[in-house]
Amino acid sequence: MERLIDLPNIGPKLAENLEKAGIETPDQLRELGAEEAFLRIRTQVDETACLHQLEALAGAAEGVRKGLLPSERKAELKGWFRSL
Repeated sequence: MERLIDLPNIGPKLAENLEKAGIETPDQLRELGAEEAFLRIRTQVDETACLHQLEALAGAAEGVRKGLLPSERKAELKGWFRSL
């Protein structure tokens, strides 16, 4: 069974934050999407969660390192983050 920690970009701390926010499996992360997962972390666990965490979640949900996200997706995430 795949664990959160097995996904790209997800280290022990981010996995812990996801679990505290009620996201316990990679499938749950994929189903919710990066933005919803990030909102849950920011409102329930860590109000200082940053853009880098959002990008990490997006990459994890897509199965790639955050540096390999397309520039369009990064721009979309940045715009969404700034709108918070």
